[in-house]
Amino acid sequence: MENKIKKKMKKQIYRANNRGSADYGWLKANYSFSFANYFNPDAIQFGALRVLNDDEIAGGKGFPTHPHDNMEIITIPLAGSLKHKDSMANEWKYVQPEEVQVMSAGTGLQHSEMNGSDDPLKLFQIWIIPNARNVKPRYDQKKFNAEDRADKLQVLVSSFNDDRKDDSLKIHQDATLSRISLSEGNTFNYNMREEQNGLYIMTIDGAIQIDDVVLNKRDALGITHTSAVSISAKIKSELLFIEVPMY
Repeated sequence: MENKIKKKMKKQIYRANNRGSADYGWLKANYSFSFANYFNPDAIQFGALRVLNDDEIAGGKGFPTHPHDNMEIITIPLAGSLKHKDSMANEWKYVQPEEVQVMSAGTGLQHSEMNGSDDPLKLFQIWIIPNARNVKPRYDQKKFNAEDRADKLQVLVSSFNDDRKDDSLKIHQDATLSRISLSEGNTFNYNMREEQNGLYIMTIDGAIQIDDVVLNKRDALGITHTSAVSISAKIKSELLFIEVPMY
């Protein structure tokens, strides 16, 4: 089975130093896919994954009120404190590291995302193209304990159609976002929810190896045409998995 998987698997490497970047003073951004003034015809999206921005926001600064529609938006703070308000009557909700925020923009909403402290705010913002348009906008957030992903998969976000029994947040797409803290020398096998899906693996920190590919901090790998992926940690590593339908 392992030889069959390796023969079928297709991989696309996304190196951290090849990402788009912007420095606005108050915002230092890295773009995995085309966004704002960054355009790369070879990095428009990965299936239903449209945006993965790696942002650092200065203390007290942020994104003033602006609109969205028909997008599933996921925010994962890594350090600092995020504060959020929106047109759904949410007034300055705070989102801390170890928490995840989801927002279905649906028929349309406005929101503001700001740094809620004087320290730098570091976060991932992820946009997933939905499988249902013009839904009622919604907001949710949840804490996920770091110890619960020590050498095991922790599902953060999944589809409303997913019947797995877990505590994940829900979005309008047959996608799954997960994290793992993989100890040095350990190996983890990720089993695809659907073989026709693609898997985008971001190395948040550390260094891992998949077949002959080594991924260091903020490197990523897009994988298709497989039912499972074997990952070895060269050092202690933090990983983000985004499994999405491919278009």
